[in-house]
Amino acid sequence: MKQFFILLIFLSNTFLFSQQNINYQKVSETLLQNIIDEKSYEKEIRILEKSTLNELVTELKTDKQKIAFWVNIYNAFIQISLSENPKLYDDRGAFFGDERVKIAGETLSFDDIEHGIIRKSRMKISLGYLRKWFRPKWERKLRVKDIDWRIHFALNCGAISCPPVAVYTSKDLDREFGFMTKEYLKEQTSYDEKTKTAKSVALMSWFRADFGGKCGAKRILFEYKITPEKPKKLDFRSYDWTLSLGNFRTIPE
Repeated sequence: MKQFFILLIFLSNTFLFSQQNINYQKVSETLLQNIIDEKSYEKEIRILEKSTLNELVTELKTDKQKIAFWVNIYNAFIQISLSENPKLYDDRGAFFGDERVKIAGETLSFDDIEHGIIRKSRMKISLGYLRKWFRPKWERKLRVKDIDWRIHFALNCGAISCPPVAVYTSKDLDREFGFMTKEYLKEQTSYDEKTKTAKSVALMSWFRADFGGKCGAKRILFEYKITPEKPKKLDFRSYDWTLSLGNFRTIPE
């Protein structure tokens, strides 16, 4: 009997130790990669469901760590939710607003992740200029310190016009974001040299404050060599909300 209790204590301590040393950033990467590779991801789902707010706050200290983790989580659960029930997309407002992702002791919506955590408590419909009045404790603890406008070219909401899905890492986030930003803007932007008018993705209009207004968006197009010069005028394309899953892309080393 004594040996049994010793073994039980040993196993309990081993379990607790392993729980305390979970690399949640790696879990988010593995979750999304398994979805891309059409492998089982149930283990990663269970780990995330058991995670605590304190664990995530302790591990995700920098903005790069937070952004890479939450972009992977967002993109993974979009694929999971809509693969299981595509009809959810018939009411996109409810789809993004309803609580669906069990993590950190909470059940979060996609809007919570995007606008609360990654966009630092911005109101969804305000062009990015207004902050939310009520901000729950978990949001204040998990959100980024500064908004990185490149997240708009990394988050995939399940539509044809969305950027492709890729696995992101905090260690190499600048390079990864740089690649995906340039590739996506090249695909989405046209330029008329005679009128010096660029036409690009509607995301730059919907979240214009994140980009520094229209002037900032024009500068981004020029700095990323999407246009040969800074456009004098910037128009926006219509967004195609047709459901499109499985739009995956590998970022080159």
